[in-house]
Amino acid sequence: MFTKNVNPRRRGRPPGPTAAGAQTRQRLYEAAIRRIAAGGYEPATLRDIARDAGVSPGLLYRYFPSKRAVVLALYDELSAAYVVRALKMPSGRWRDRFAFALHTSLDVLRPHRRPLKALIPMMVSDADEGVFAAATAFSRDRVQRIFTTAVSEATDAPSGKLGAALGRLLYLAHLAVILWWLLDKSRDQRATRGLVALITRTLPAMAMALKLPMVRGFVTSADELFGEAL
Repeated sequence: MFTKNVNPRRRGRPPGPTAAGAQTRQRLYEAAIRRIAAGGYEPATLRDIARDAGVSPGLLYRYFPSKRAVVLALYDELSAAYVVRALKMPSGRWRDRFAFALHTSLDVLRPHRRPLKALIPMMVSDADEGVFAAATAFSRDRVQRIFTTAVSEATDAPSGKLGAALGRLLYLAHLAVILWWLLDKSRDQRATRGLVALITRTLPAMAMALKLPMVRGFVTSADELFGEAL
């Protein structure tokens, strides 16, 4: 009498992600980022990326069915790395915490400046890969939360809606600095360092100005306008 095998061995790929699969995906991802950094987003094709990685287009499509998937993976990697680095944010005044958040963001992005520069047309557009697109909300929310927390958990945090509004505006200011940095043609981005230093020097005056009702009203109104526009 034969005993039925109640747990037969399945053929084919094992269920779920594997170490080999993760390595393959990382290799394809790095090849895609290099191609985009070298020639730009639009000229890059999945076929070119597959050739660079030495694989068939079919294998590439299995991991990255589109260039958009590559961009979203880049946003995911960078925003996740930023969150980890931001855990070391010191306690103290909101202006010091904002300066830390800004410097940390630049530090995380610096090794990826070339591919990010190639993606500028996409980041500032209404495309799915744009900074304010619905598809990229996961990354945007991660980073914005760092800036709102930098204000809301500061020792001198403004109360009520003002603190949240200030945090969101500082996040937008940080995006403006990032765009400046990507476009900066000065040697070793010297102009960006000067801009960050200038912003840092003006922060104490900004903190004093927040005591004025007119300035507080401007911050909350500007936050509402940005929220409506974006």
